[in-house]
Amino acid sequence: YVKGFVTDIGGRTSHSAIMARSLEIPAVVGTKEVTQVIAEGDMVIIDGLQGDIIIRPDEETIAVYKEKAAAFKEQQLEWAKLKDSKSLSKDGKQIEIAANIGTPKDLTGVIENGAEGIGLYRTEFLYMDSEDFPTEDEQYEAYKAVLEGVNGQAVVVRTMDIGGDKELPYLQLPEEMNPFLGYRAVRISLAETEMFRTQLRALLRASVHGKLRIMFPMIATVNEFRDAKAILDEEKAKLEAEGTEVSNEIQVGIMIEIPAAAVLAHQFAKEVDFFSIGTNDLIQYTMAADRMNERVSYLYQPYNPAILTLLKHVIDSAHAEGKWVGMCGEMAGDQTAVPLLLGLGLDEFSMSASSVLKTRSLVAKLDSKEMEKLANKAINECATVEEVIALVEEMQELIK
Repeated sequence: YVKGFVTDIGGRTSHSAIMARSLEIPAVVGTKEVTQVIAEGDMVIIDGLQGDIIIRPDEETIAVYKEKAAAFKEQQLEWAKLKDSKSLSKDGKQIEIAANIGTPKDLTGVIENGAEGIGLYRTEFLYMDSEDFPTEDEQYEAYKAVLEGVNGQAVVVRTMDIGGDKELPYLQLPEEMNPFLGYRAVRISLAETEMFRTQLRALLRASVHGKLRIMFPMIATVNEFRDAKAILDEEKAKLEAEGTEVSNEIQVGIMIEIPAAAVLAHQFAKEVDFFSIGTNDLIQYTMAADRMNERVSYLYQPYNPAILTLLKHVIDSAHAEGKWVGMCGEMAGDQTAVPLLLGLGLDEFSMSASSVLKTRSLVAKLDSKEMEKLANKAINECATVEEVIALVEEMQELIK
């Protein structure tokens, strides 16, 4: 029944905003004072496309926004025609546009929007929706449902990413000054190995039901990846010794979200099967700006030349070793970022299902070779995020 929401705090990559996009609920976050300004019973217009809130609008404004809403619905009908199309640029370069999900229930939106697989399955929601650690069988059933539900398309499953702003009442995590830089994700998995092994066994058992790709989050060093991969290999050997069938086609990769891993991508690329770039954290760590803090939200800059330079290094490093690169952060579905990412050579774009068709429509208007020139110009000639945005807007005017 929720038509929309507005908040005082948060940013576009806070988890409430990410979930709102998944559920197609208009949301405007980080206003600082909206709860002091809106009174009980007020009519409010929430423009989730532009990030605008109009409190107590007059009749003329209401009429304008009703027209805007109708025009948006028409646009959605146009995008829907692309549901069964391949994701091709204007000059015929094929990319993959996948969807991010939190639970098997999200598959409906994935299929309705014509996503080409799952680029991020956030398994922590299995843990967060449970009163105790989910069992191996419970996890197996969830992973199997997703793998079977996408009809042979690839599913990238991220191992448990608890910590930061995601807590479990039944897992006692230490009180930390900065939990986002603390004991979380793969750091917990490598310490709480029984919990990790249970998840990996469930994934390995489910692998025979589809095209599984396993991704470790928050990897900072090559040794962390090697340690996690060794545990995965041990559990695979145990299952096979027990007579349990396991796929031999599983790809194993890492989420690139720590700057150290991005800088060392040329070494990681020799050992992993793929990278998936988690821009939500990569940007906040690179810019030293908490993405939940509206006071420094201006520093959350996906198009900053520093970020683009890091992304280019990651993508080029993977391609040099014959590996593919995806992106599962919110930047992948950002309409200003898409031309730049296409130009940088990103192979897979994974986003909220509601953004898939809009992005496919945009990619079809873009020439990949021209976008490569655009991306190189942004990295080599621009000093500020404003200059990069101006460059992209100039290009977008030309293709209208």
